[in-house]
Amino acid sequence: MTAPAVRSADITGLVLAGGRATRMGGRDKGLLELFGEPLAARALRRLRPQVGTLLLNANRHLDAYAALGVPLCPDRPGHAFAGPLAGLEAGLDACRTPWLLAVPCDGPLLPDDLAARLAGAVGAAPAAIARAGGRRQPVFCLLRRTQLDALRDFLDRGGAKVDAFTSAIGAVEVDFDNAGAFVNVNDADELDRIARQLEKQP
Repeated sequence: MTAPAVRSADITGLVLAGGRATRMGGRDKGLLELFGEPLAARALRRLRPQVGTLLLNANRHLDAYAALGVPLCPDRPGHAFAGPLAGLEAGLDACRTPWLLAVPCDGPLLPDDLAARLAGAVGAAPAAIARAGGRRQPVFCLLRRTQLDALRDFLDRGGAKVDAFTSAIGAVEVDFDNAGAFVNVNDADELDRIARQLEKQP
């Protein structure tokens, strides 16, 4: 049986910017700039037309993130900086729509059709979660809000890996032709490389 179609208005977009960015020397990745625009702001801009509303998960520099104009949802006390799953939990707790679409702040090339493709997959399955497949990028995922209790229990039992949690609840994987759309900025050299790549595009 096919589930009802997931509309963009049913989806809250969540940008995950709550990490310590140890590979960036502790610099807050979401506030690093690409062509003068913070990476978190770029992710919000690319998500905005795909979803009904937006949230941002951050644990540092909250004033700077608040200036981006969307509600903030820090990690739960005791789970701060516990990784992307802690950010997902915070987003699900703050979410007021049936679905949450999560993306990392350091994925500046996220697809314009990410929400539509993942929504189509959960509707066809039906499933509680769809994640970007191909190179396995489980942080790019569309998750049903009713999975909050399952995620909270997973974290409280010491779970930490996004892939382990999404697999445990039966994720549908969606392959995208352009695996490069899911590149993550892990260091300053990679940020420079992406900038040069974008400058060459028409």
